[in-house]
Formats: sequence, structure tokens, C-alpha cells
Amino acid sequence: MTVTPKTEERANPGHVTAVSTHPSRPEDMSSSDVHEGHDHEHGFHLVDVLRVVFVALAAAAVWSHLWEPFHGVSVIGLAAALIGGYPIFKEAFENIVERRMTMELSMTIALVSALAIGEFFTALVITAFVLAAEILEGLTVGRGRRAIQDMLDLLPQTASVLRGEHIVEVETRAILPQEIVMIRPGSRIPVDGRVVDGHSFVEEAAITGEPMPREKILGSEVYAGTINQAGTLQVCAERLGKETTFGKIIEAVERAEHSRAPIQKMADRLAAYLVYFALGAAVLTFVITHNLRSTISVIIVAVACGIAAGTPLAILGAIGRAARKGAIIKGGIYLEALGQLDTVFLDKTGTLTFGVPVVSEIRTGPGITERVLLEAAASAERSSEHPLGRAIVGFAEQQGVQAIHPESFEYRIGQGVIAFVHGEPIVVGSRALLEQLGVSPPEEHQKAPGTEIFVASGRKYYGSILVTDRVRPSAAHATRALADMRINVVLLTGDSKAAAKAVASQLGVVQFYSELLPEQKSAYVTEQVRRGRTVAMVGDGINDAPALSEASVGVAMGAGTDVARESADVVLIGNDLDKFVDTVRIARNCRRIILENFYGTLIVDTIGIGLAAAGMLDPLFAAFIHVASELTFIFNSTRLLPPLERNKHAGEETVIAQTKA
Repeated sequence: MTVTPKTEERANPGHVTAVSTHPSRPEDMSSSDVHEGHDHEHGFHLVDVLRVVFVALAAAAVWSHLWEPFHGVSVIGLAAALIGGYPIFKEAFENIVERRMTMELSMTIALVSALAIGEFFTALVITAFVLAAEILEGLTVGRGRRAIQDMLDLLPQTASVLRGEHIVEVETRAILPQEIVMIRPGSRIPVDGRVVDGHSFVEEAAITGEPMPREKILGSEVYAGTINQAGTLQVCAERLGKETTFGKIIEAVERAEHSRAPIQKMADRLAAYLVYFALGAAVLTFVITHNLRSTISVIIVAVACGIAAGTPLAILGAIGRAARKGAIIKGGIYLEALGQLDTVFLDKTGTLTFGVPVVSEIRTGPGITERVLLEAAASAERSSEHPLGRAIVGFAEQQGVQAIHPESFEYRIGQGVIAFVHGEPIVVGSRALLEQLGVSPPEEHQKAPGTEIFVASGRKYYGSILVTDRVRPSAAHATRALADMRINVVLLTGDSKAAAKAVASQLGVVQFYSELLPEQKSAYVTEQVRRGRTVAMVGDGINDAPALSEASVGVAMGAGTDVARESADVVLIGNDLDKFVDTVRIARNCRRIILENFYGTLIVDTIGIGLAAAGMLDPLFAAFIHVASELTFIFNSTRLLPPLERNKHAGEETVIAQTKA
């Protein structure tokens, strides 16, 4: 009746380090690995059904007064209660040894009491109810756990690998890093990697949650567990097994089953308190009424099982659903924190923006055409490795402007470049650099958002090029959605005030801080946590790692650096901020459902115990209320479980058939 994980999650406020005993690769995991330690509680076995049938038949025999050789004692009823109720009695004995107060222990007290006063039929019906509820609960909770096995089924067991001049079929676990894997139409991709040849469309719903297939060309990234729909792809394997995005999702779901969030510990304590309360009320009822039937009814009607089973199921379902949406949550503690979120700090570059500078505007000087300005700037920056310089060269190529290779090139850190082209010095850089060399750019361009790069040839001012970082399409929608949830959104960036203000204005973010060093970002986050706020920090770079570690929940963009992902408690697959919004909604829904179970349990327990103490509930009706309430709260939690998948193999056959057609 009670799902009580015994494995504690080891975590600190900023980062969780999973203690993994899983096989080295997801494809090595068997269903027994996934369910180890739990099958004895919730596995569906024929013997469980036969036990319920046996108890039900015995109850019918007792009701019909079959074979009662001893007056006042039903041999059939006593034997059936002891045999049928063995699982309940066994768990109760274990609870006594462990000195834990649970519903199994209180139910054992009720059953023994019923047998002691000759209520054999009542004892058998209660036993049948409880055993049947065990089976239904096991099937329900098992659906959440089977999500792991369902995900494992998405990985192919074999793959075609190019070795030498031959394509050989090998087990997935035998693929080596940097090997070329052939992905045929309709087949699932077994590794994370990049396309080195071929063109196709890949359905990535299992990883990103996106229903529309994505086009894959040379250099495109592909994920294990996704389906190749059209042409054949050659993929260079970069990440294998548990290191793949898919493998990390599976590990996250597994950790969810074993993690214990603070709210789950609270549920366990509440369950124990309710049992103590029920037993106390039963003693008080007997002292006042001397009615054993009412006393037994008080014990039976307690429904703490619904809390203890429903809470971990809700957490498991929420983390599984978030994984389907493209967010890997590293433990229940972070899911709970997301459910109480009130402040979100967002990094700008790479999180709200693409992190790739692009030319947004050309401003020419007197008598200078755009083509002349671009040719001069691109020629000077041709040998530069600076991102802004590469953006200018790339834009010039798009415009059909040919850059000339400079005779000499000098890079001045933090200022710009000086290059000689056809013997003429060309300066591309900051206002300060041009002024230092005797060129004065016009003042009206100083306050432009983005980064303004000034260009001069000799002592003649050619103009300026404005380079900006494009805002991600999902950023505005995500920030509005967070604001609608009454979450305070704050922009933190190391960029200039003008650039920060421009992005904040586009996104409707009121509060922003610019020109921050990594330790200053971390200080802002730490201060809000110290004030008692529940804070999330969303970032993607190495400079965001300290702030991610200090936040209540650190959230890393999946395409960010390894350091950011390791420092984070939640990892978004890809760079879509809408996935973060979906995850927050799931977390809030999880918290709401758990609280519904809490309050529902308190209400039903209070009313049920009161009615039973007053003699208005007999043991049979009390047992019905107990089981019905328990299953109601468990089914309430199942609303968070990921939707059942359609027949995967049928779906794959359809894809293959469409491809051949």
C-alpha cells in the first residue's frame, strides 16, 4: 500500500552528484535493472490475483456458513484471513522491526481485532479490498516505472557501421567513438553525432518534444532514439550509451524514482502522524463507547496510503513528462523548487540571444558607399579570429563583396585591428582606437544598441558597422509566460548597458543589470537566495557556472558548455526557453496535485474517523472508503504521467512504408 523509497538523494543546494549504479550504457540495462528493489512491492503476479480470488471465495463460504465445526469460530474465515493476509502481516512485522508506523501495521491491528471479536466475514472482505487495491496501485505505479523501459525500447539493439570499405552489422554497445554509423530510412538513430554525408528529415519528438521532423544536412547534429524518416544518413558517433542525450534522460527518470524531495519526506511524516492519530482516536472511541466494531472502523478508515503512494508517483510522472518535453531534471528536490519559483535570472548571450553576432546596420561616412565601407572592413578583418570580425567578413561575402588579403595585420586587444591593404592603413575598431589615430567619428552614433565598429582608411572616416546579437524567437514568449505566472524576470549580462537595454526592451523585461563579471552575477543570485527567495538561474556559458551553482535551481541550455551543464540542476535539450516554461508549469502542477492529495487526505480522514467513532460506519464501509480514497489520490497523481505511447513498431513500419512509397 505504501511506496516508500529507501534511497536518499545526495545533493547540495547548488549541484547534485548522482551516485549511479546503472550499467555503463542504456542499451545494457534490462528491465530487472530498472525495477530492481521494487518488484516485490508492485510487480503484477498471477499469485496476487489468485490470492484475491481465494479470499473472495472464502468470504462467500463464511457468508454461507459453510463448514463451521466450532461454535463462534469460522475455520475457513480464520485460515483464509491468515493465508490471504500474509503479505500485509509480513510487511507489518518488518515495520515493527524497523520501528516504523505505517498503514500496513495499523491495518494488521484492525484485522486481528476483527478476527478476535468474530468478525470473520468483515476481516476477509477488508483483506480482499486491500489486496485488490495493492494490485491496482501496483499497475498504476508500474506505468510510471515502465516509462523507463519504454524509453529503453526506443534504442536499437544493432546498428550498421562503416568499417574499412565494408558496412557491418554490430551490437549498439560495440560502436566506437568517431565511427561512421549508417542510418537507413525508417530506422532509429543509436548514437549522438553529426551528419557527415546524406540528407534527410528526422523526427525528434522523443528527445525535444517537437512534433515536426527536422531537416538534417552535412554538419547537423542528431540524437540517439530519434527516427530517420527519409534518406540515408552517415553519422559520426560522438556520444555513446549513457553519455548521449537520450541516455541522460533515462538516468534522470531513474533518479526520479529513487529521489526523495522534501515534500515527499513531509508526506511520509504526515502518513505516520495520521496513523498515530487514527490509533489514538480508536483507543478514545473504545474508552468512550466500548464498541469494538466502531473502534475497528476508526483504524480501517485511515487513508494515509494515498499520500505516501501518490507523492512519489507525482514526482516520477512530473520528471518523466519534463523529460519528454526536453528538460532533464536531476532530482525531486529541484522539481519542488521549480514549483515554488518566484525569481528567474536570465543570462543574455546564448540564452536569450543566439550568441552569434550579425551585422544589423551599415552607416556610411560622407562620400562613402556601403560597398566601399564593407570592402575596407572585410579586408582588414580577413585574418581576424574575433567573432565580430568574422561577422563582418561573413556579411560581406553574403553581399558579394570580395575581401582583399592585407599585406600586414595588427590586432590590438580590446580595441580593434590595423591592416595595410595596397599600402593604405585601414583601421577597424572602437571609437577610442580611431581617435587615438587621429580620426574623429561623429557623435550621433555613440548610443546605438549593439556593438558599433568604426572604420577608417588613412585619416578618412569611412563609417561604422553595427553588430548585434539576434534575440531567439522563443525568448519573448517565454519571458511573457514567466511574468504571467508572477515570476520576477531579471536579465544579467556582461554586455554593455545599451545592448542589455535593447534586449530587455524587446522582451519586455523591466529589470536588467549589465557589464557584470561572473562573480557579480553570482553575487546577485546569492543575495536573492539569502533573502529567502526561490531563484532559478538560466545560462549557457562557463561564466554562468558560479551563478548556476548558487541558485536554488541552476538551469543550463543544452547547447551550452559542459561546465554549465555539469553545474546545473536542470538541463534543457537545445536552446528553446519555452521548454523551461513548460518545466515550471509541470513543477507547479505537480506541487498542486500533491497538495490536493494532502488536503484531501486530511479531510477524508477527519470526517471518516469522526463518523466511525460515532458508530455511523461499520468496518465494511470503512474499508470501502479507505480503498476508494487511496485509489482516488493515486489516480490523481497519474495525471502527471507521460501519455502512453502508440505502438512504436507499428509507427516505425508506417514510416518505412511511406519512405518506400
